[in-house]
Amino acid sequence: MATSLLLLLDDIATVLDDVSVLTKVAAKKTAGVLGDDLALNAQQVSGVKANRELPVVWAVCKGSFVNKAILVPAALVIGTWLPWLVTPLLMIGGAFLCFEGFEKLAHKFLHKDEHAASTTAHEQAVASEQVDVVATEKAKIKGAVRTDFILSAEIIAITLGTVQGQPFVTQLAVLAGIALVMTVGVYGLVAGIVKLDDAGLYLSEREGAGSRALGRGILAAAPWLMKGLSIAGTAAMFLVGGGILVHGVPAVGHAIEAWTSGVGGFAGGLASMGASAVVGIIAGALVLAVVEVVKKLRAKR
Repeated sequence: MATSLLLLLDDIATVLDDVSVLTKVAAKKTAGVLGDDLALNAQQVSGVKANRELPVVWAVCKGSFVNKAILVPAALVIGTWLPWLVTPLLMIGGAFLCFEGFEKLAHKFLHKDEHAASTTAHEQAVASEQVDVVATEKAKIKGAVRTDFILSAEIIAITLGTVQGQPFVTQLAVLAGIALVMTVGVYGLVAGIVKLDDAGLYLSEREGAGSRALGRGILAAAPWLMKGLSIAGTAAMFLVGGGILVHGVPAVGHAIEAWTSGVGGFAGGLASMGASAVVGIIAGALVLAVVEVVKKLRAKR
């Protein structure tokens, strides 16, 4: 019995060691997507009342946990029985991200009056005490959770590729660990970002001159940070979505790789990212055009 127990403990230690190593590898591979996830979600939950910021972040975080609870078992099923399905699903998700990004730009620049009216209505809703704020936030939360689902799917798919061929228990532990760490990390940072202005206000009212100066600096920088995150969030949609499409179509991926290999170094990396963004913009425009045609055909009926 003692020998069996020692063997069991050795097996457990081996599994835990494998889990630790594979989790680190998966975390490195998904770091880029994590940055996009952070930028997108911080931008998505901005623009609500100060006293509603953390409840909104928490609502989206809960939605993200639900997403992971769906995606992790689905990934295990697909990885075991339907491995060929991973790429098509990622392609659909990538195309949807590109569509959302392009629709956002088109709505802002091609429908300026409508966009301005929508922005004004949102600002009035945030400022008014009579408006049902929770009802106003529902669309924002729904959009953030939907975007989180696609980015989470990519993170889980990348992690699945890392652990493929490993025992089922190891796959489950790594996937669950990545899902938990990524969700807590992203929404912890998002909560910190959206409360920066409160931190700045608190510091600006302190007695020390240094604290007051730091607080004023944070208050001045916070709006620019949120505006920057909004731009980064839109760009991330094209970068992530375009990157998925590029990797999903080998001919396009090889062509971009051949083109950027001659550039090399940091410039080559930027060129590759730019190419993915261009693919994302084109894909988003095409999907939006198809959606608009379908809408018009339905309206005629």
